[in-house]
Amino acid sequence: MSLTVLFLTSCSNDDEDEDLGNWVDRSVFDGSPRSGASSFTIGNTGYIALGYDGDDYLNSVWAYDMDGDFWSQKADFPGVARNAAVGFEIDGTGYVGSGYDGLDELGDFYSYNPSANTWAEIASLSTTTRRSAVAFGINGFGYFGTGYDGENDRKDFWKYDPSTDSWSELVGFGGDKRRAATTFTIGNNVYLGTGVSNGSYLDDFWVFDSTTETWTSKLDLDEEDDYSITRSNAVGFTISGYGYIACGELGGTATSVWQYDPSDDTWEEKTNFEGASRQDPIAFSNSSRAFVGLGRTGSLYLDDFDEFFPFEEYDEDD
Repeated sequence: MSLTVLFLTSCSNDDEDEDLGNWVDRSVFDGSPRSGASSFTIGNTGYIALGYDGDDYLNSVWAYDMDGDFWSQKADFPGVARNAAVGFEIDGTGYVGSGYDGLDELGDFYSYNPSANTWAEIASLSTTTRRSAVAFGINGFGYFGTGYDGENDRKDFWKYDPSTDSWSELVGFGGDKRRAATTFTIGNNVYLGTGVSNGSYLDDFWVFDSTTETWTSKLDLDEEDDYSITRSNAVGFTISGYGYIACGELGGTATSVWQYDPSDDTWEEKTNFEGASRQDPIAFSNSSRAFVGLGRTGSLYLDDFDEFFPFEEYDEDD
């Protein structure tokens, strides 16, 4: 089987930082290779749920121990197998829901108790079912929005309150409709960008202040000529107060990695992801460490897994 891989490249703003950022191989995923999985992080453990392996939609769940560099299988997700679902964490509990089962977009949600290794169904979305949305947990609440409902891309946002097991609609997001966007969290702020709608890759970039639940637009992702951050089906994560967007799809799969500095609303290119280019990977981050892996390149489904050290010099032997 022949495989064509397209790598996205662009020039760094600072030649001295051109090779800054090092990727280190970690334990290969113990489960079957997959893309479109959901993930969340609790403490120093990252969790992967669901996905698609090229033949089947999956309901298996795995945990990665960041300190021990090993995988362990957990209780299966109790809902229908699916991909393109969301995952997030609130106060030590994981949440997974929405997605696509090969026939329909979904709106059911489940919570995961890591101590008991058990799942429980919670309130379903009180709005249109969808896939390829974004979600995040912050300040004791969950937030869910954007995505594709089977006919249209969406831009609405919803808030989940675990104390009442209920969803309520939020207003105020002025960005474009989209699917397959990316978020990362820095302090009390969540940043959202990338994604695709009506065949176009989107360049608007937004920050959500969780203390006021308001959205503010930031510098567009293509504002500078040497930026190539626009894409879809990427991952976002946080390390030491900086945000990152990695891999994804833009007319082909990508390896490029960009670092966001919230202090001055600027981006800097880092060393490319050192594995194969890919879309629909997963990322774990506990705000001081971050790991990226899985996903697919064309019809090739991947199971490798790397840790990123953004301020180390590139070492091709890692």
